[in-house]
Amino acid sequence: MSSNYEKSPSPSEVGFSIMSRRNLLAGAAGVAGAAALAACGSDSKTAATTATTAAPAGTAAPAGTDAPAGTDAPAGTDAPAGTDAPSGDAVSMGINEAPTAGKPYDSLKAAVDSTGLNVEINGVDHNTFQENITNYLAQPEDVFTWFSGYRMRFFADKGLAGDISDVWANLPDTAESFKTASTGNDGKQYFVPFYYYPWAVHYRKSVFADKGYEIPTTKDELVALATKMQKDGLIPFAYANDGKWPVQGTFDILNMRINGFQYHVDLLAGKEKWTDDRTKAVFTTWAELLPFHQENPNGRKWEEAATALEKKEAGMFYLGTFVASNSKDKEYLDDLDFFNFPALDDKIGADCLDAPIDGFMMAASPKNPKGAKALLAALGGAAAFDAYNGVNPSNVGVNGKVDTSAYTAVQKKSSDLVGAAKNIAQFLDRDTNPDFVSNVIGDAFASFHTDPTQIDSILKSIEEQKSAYL
Repeated sequence: MSSNYEKSPSPSEVGFSIMSRRNLLAGAAGVAGAAALAACGSDSKTAATTATTAAPAGTAAPAGTDAPAGTDAPAGTDAPAGTDAPSGDAVSMGINEAPTAGKPYDSLKAAVDSTGLNVEINGVDHNTFQENITNYLAQPEDVFTWFSGYRMRFFADKGLAGDISDVWANLPDTAESFKTASTGNDGKQYFVPFYYYPWAVHYRKSVFADKGYEIPTTKDELVALATKMQKDGLIPFAYANDGKWPVQGTFDILNMRINGFQYHVDLLAGKEKWTDDRTKAVFTTWAELLPFHQENPNGRKWEEAATALEKKEAGMFYLGTFVASNSKDKEYLDDLDFFNFPALDDKIGADCLDAPIDGFMMAASPKNPKGAKALLAALGGAAAFDAYNGVNPSNVGVNGKVDTSAYTAVQKKSSDLVGAAKNIAQFLDRDTNPDFVSNVIGDAFASFHTDPTQIDSILKSIEEQKSAYL
């Protein structure tokens, strides 16, 4: 792997610096499916369902949905100047959200519908896709949802994704820095970014106000708050690990807060040892904090944990801002807020976090390459995200001309949080070899939650197995 891409990009490398609150308020203007919400989707075991979305005759493609040069636009749609019309053949698209998932599926479908293209959507639940991604990529749909970071570059290196460098000529409103985050180790582009979202500690403003709770900024304050919540009859932290990915976020933040960003990315790159005392310190702290979390998380879906927060059974929930997609209750959503995970070491501080970028890729050999590139270019436009956001306002759009006036307070605050961060990680299962996560890390972390006294043996096992992957 090229040394230029061994770690998650910093904010300046992925374009977060252009999404400040000031710019937001100015309103400038990733089996049988693939992932749209990185490491965070529907867990229902629903069989694949196909839905065809096509623009009615005589309708025009929405503004901002450009088609790449050399492609044709479907009959009855208007193509932007300088582009040719894609054939009416359907484009197949795989997403990791089953139709039963509600908002996560509906919002992606809305984005696809907004393009006016003839698209056949194959939606499958998140965990099934995550567990079978390698098999899926042997015969994928033309376009599929996926992640930036190591996972994007990994599949590009393996020849499992198509070069879409020419699509970027039709993405003038997406910052060059996001292009860097979409670039493979060979210098070609394999990814169209769609949105990003930070991981943070979510809470209900009304609960904090009623109980007189204050936002913690240190470990002592966090422990004091959690202790007070327990005395008040609340579970301090809602917690879940069904699918073996949610707790990876907790590991990420503890490692970055205790050991710093560089150690974190070096550990995931195989440059540091899992048996190192610094790594062990993360698990020791984790074990100390576990009594403040919902018990037995391994069988609990993140949606169930989110419901505990909504019902005021839990006081906090450390998760991505997609937590908002679990509810349609406006009163609750207006009451939902978050804060940055506090510093655990004054020397390390709290200026790094997970803020994954999600988007779309093309199969290495799509059946409909022209249509696939037309769809990718359209999904990279502002109108597609605006349509998505109209259904599921929980993430921050990448395109510089998205309608930020429609953003919620949480979305605006998300941009502020990410914009102020010194370093950004993409999330554990996309910052390292995906097979390493699937075959080693997921089981190891689940074992830790079953018996947190076995830290030494768990870390020894991870270290012994990592050489097969890194």
